[in-house]
Amino acid sequence: MKVFSEKHADSETPLNFWYHTITANEWKNLNELKRTFNSVDYVGNHRYVFNIKGNDYRLVAIVSFNEQKLYIRFIGTHKEYAWSTRSGMLAGTLYGRIKKPLPLT
Repeated sequence: MKVFSEKHADSETPLNFWYHTITANEWKNLNELKRTFNSVDYVGNHRYVFNIKGNDYRLVAIVSFNEQKLYIRFIGTHKEYAWSTRSGMLAGTLYGRIKKPLPLT
C-alpha cells in the first residue's frame, strides 16, 4: 500500500482509512462487511473488490472470515483493474500483494 500511495499520492488518505477500518473491525460474512464497505463486491474464489477513493482505485483482497485475515492481491487504478480482469491477471499472482495477512481485528 505504501509503494502504491507513493506513486498515487491522492490514494494515501483513502488507503489509510481503508486499512484502519479493516484492522479495527471484525466481520463474520459478506453481509456484515457490506455494512461497512457498501460498494465491496465478491468476485469469487474468496476475492473481494474494494473501491478506494470513490471508484478511482481498486483493491482486490482474499478475505478469510473464519480466520479473520485478509490478503491484498491487487491495488491499482480503475483502468489497471479493468485490464487485469480482461487479461486474466486476477487469477494469478499480482503486483501489490502482501505476504503476511492483515488481521481483521
